[in-house]
Amino acid sequence: MTADVFERHVRRFDEVLGFLERVAETPWERFRDDPEKYGSAERFLQVAVEVLNDLGAHVVARSGGEPVGAYRDVPRRLLEAGVLDEEEADVWRRVIGFRNVVVNEYLEVDRAIVYDVLQHRLSDLRDLMRALLRGLAEG
Repeated sequence: MTADVFERHVRRFDEVLGFLERVAETPWERFRDDPEKYGSAERFLQVAVEVLNDLGAHVVARSGGEPVGAYRDVPRRLLEAGVLDEEEADVWRRVIGFRNVVVNEYLEVDRAIVYDVLQHRLSDLRDLMRALLRGLAEG
């Protein structure tokens, strides 16, 4: 991944998180009943996780590791490379699990859980991005 592509990913992440922060201001009842709100939130949460996974795989490769075969391996590999601590790796694993539900079990996505993520967990995504950028700067 070139520096330009990496930067484009970071910009896209920031754009997506900005949108999600704005949607988080929506009252629950409106969010629950507005398919544009909850559908967009689901999609943009998925995009945020995809960007993190892509950049995480890049940071693993830059640290001299073997290419990542599956996204589920990214947190472990970043932990092994010293980019993440155990708590951050655990958060990343949960983020991947959430993404998998949104993508693969889309009929089962609970809007209340999506709303809760918007209200309480967006900072986790930002923290993971900070850890990646720190790992890249140190690597």
